[in-house]
Amino acid sequence: MVRLERRRLESLIKKFSAINLLVVGDMVLDEYLWGEVTRISPEAPVPVLHVQREATVLGGAGNVVRNIVALGARSEFCALIGDGAPGKRVIELLEKLGVDSKGMIKAHDRPTIVKTRVVAQSQQIVRFDRETDAAVPPDIIRKLRASVRSALEKVDGVILEDYGKGVLSKNIARGIMKECVERKLPVAVDPKIDIAPFRGASLMKPNLAEAEMLTGIRIRNDADLDRVGQLLRRRCGGGDVIITRGSQGMSLFDRSGKRVDVSTPPLEVYDVQGAGDTTIAALVLSLRAGGSLLEAAVIANAAAGVVVRKTGTATANPEEVLAALPEAIAAAKEKR
Repeated sequence: MVRLERRRLESLIKKFSAINLLVVGDMVLDEYLWGEVTRISPEAPVPVLHVQREATVLGGAGNVVRNIVALGARSEFCALIGDGAPGKRVIELLEKLGVDSKGMIKAHDRPTIVKTRVVAQSQQIVRFDRETDAAVPPDIIRKLRASVRSALEKVDGVILEDYGKGVLSKNIARGIMKECVERKLPVAVDPKIDIAPFRGASLMKPNLAEAEMLTGIRIRNDADLDRVGQLLRRRCGGGDVIITRGSQGMSLFDRSGKRVDVSTPPLEVYDVQGAGDTTIAALVLSLRAGGSLLEAAVIANAAAGVVVRKTGTATANPEEVLAALPEAIAAAKEKR
């Protein structure tokens, strides 16, 4: 592992603008209704929300794209949407970001996944999910694969964002991995259900709960954590593994075989929603900019620290990450 130098990390962040990443995964449209509750309904014992504000943003794999663009880089995006109003809204939001929407494949028998959150006095009180995890039809798979193949010609790396909704099924994931390996493109994976289809990935980034589920091992102590990290490395073909651990930071497992823990600064957290998407975007951009795994982890901690202070599915820009770097470096050095 290399030394941590602020000037060096700042130079990596400034290189983000030259990087183009492809994101493939489950597209989610996040809807928000914000308001106040001042009474209970006379019709049923439920709160009545007086809606004051509403918004729709790209969520799921789309939030990774948002974070890549917010961090100053470019992104290609391949995913599935329905042909109704939510799908049209996804295309509008992508075009507003400056991201080509050609990678959005319309599947007439699959709705765009929509998650609607109702928030009262900054507290989420209910969420409505409209989604499907049905198998993707063969003709849609062919269109998706063709779209991915075209995008691979333009990018410096790939992020596969699996939310378990069917876009990265075993067959689709294996096909994409084969294309990437043939082109020698580095692939980072945010896994949800299985890692076998992603064998050959250069980076695997599960959170603690996902790491336990993927390996079947309960992490109770450092020995369990070491066991899980090394098992994940073997199963993904020897690539790097980063296990994100919330307020405890991250644990890095690279080819040296030694675990390195990277602490995050103590934060006043408002909302952890989407922090994992920010993390993988910052990690991959830092690595593609020439950073080490440790440097990438510190930059990602700084970026995630920015978004958890915000509400909703948020992003961090380079200026915010640069401002958060000193705290992130100090926390990482203290642990080491």
